[in-house]
Amino acid sequence: MSQAPLGALRVFEAVARQGSFSRAADELCVTQSAVSHQVRGLEAWLGGPLFARRGNRADLLPHGVELAAALGRAFGEVEAACRRARRAGGPPALTVAAIPSIAICWLIPRLGAFRALAPGIETRLVYAFHGQAIDFGGIDLAIVFAETPPRPAGMAVTRLLPGLTVPVAAPGLGGEGDPAAILRAGLLHDSDERGWRAWLDAAGEPGRAVPPGPVFEDFNLLRAAALAGQGVALCPLAVIAEDLRAGRLARLPGPAIRAETAYYALTAARPEPARAAAVERFRHWLLAAAAEG
Repeated sequence: MSQAPLGALRVFEAVARQGSFSRAADELCVTQSAVSHQVRGLEAWLGGPLFARRGNRADLLPHGVELAAALGRAFGEVEAACRRARRAGGPPALTVAAIPSIAICWLIPRLGAFRALAPGIETRLVYAFHGQAIDFGGIDLAIVFAETPPRPAGMAVTRLLPGLTVPVAAPGLGGEGDPAAILRAGLLHDSDERGWRAWLDAAGEPGRAVPPGPVFEDFNLLRAAALAGQGVALCPLAVIAEDLRAGRLARLPGPAIRAETAYYALTAARPEPARAAAVERFRHWLLAAAAEG
């Protein structure tokens, strides 16, 4: 038997994992017809079909499921080995994933201090998105937001910053900060009205309707609108602390909500030995920076 067609196996694994020829084509940046051609070539090499084809549907046969699972494990090990080989011999380089609000408003302004403290450790910052799984095969440390402490297997979790959230606005907007004045100033919504519903309930106004206002699907967009004086926003104190100190935003009187939420730092419980010292140094610096406010 000739050598296994690795390219076709890679395409087949993507189809099985994505559950779709078209989504596999998007992932691999090729056409759907190219994916179909590769899969049919693999089936010809194997001497039989991997899918039960019914019209436009293609369902994996049992031996196809087994092959896809084995390939997923094998390709994962190859990718991990390649990452280790790429890192070997060079200066320590840490990949840090942070949710956009923390990355832009809190971490990036402080990274210069870490570089000055540890000039031999390079950092690479990428986004972590709320609600999406993080591939810790290529991430050394992640900063996430959660309502309760996350408990991913094999990870060490440390509480980094509180999620306590308050109403803020550009200076002079929002009156005295009572609910009526805040509503007159106009509300800015983070994804939906649930935040303001919780704030009005905490302010003793459970029967007051939440008025409509601009909706922002990203905290950084919400913050930009607040800075531009377009209305009152509910923002985590820890994230906008520098805006408050600099006078770009003002905290309005009223209750704070989301006291149970927090930002957490996640690292592997047992990082790669060659990287453990650099990861721990960054984590200690991170916690010290959080304690300073």
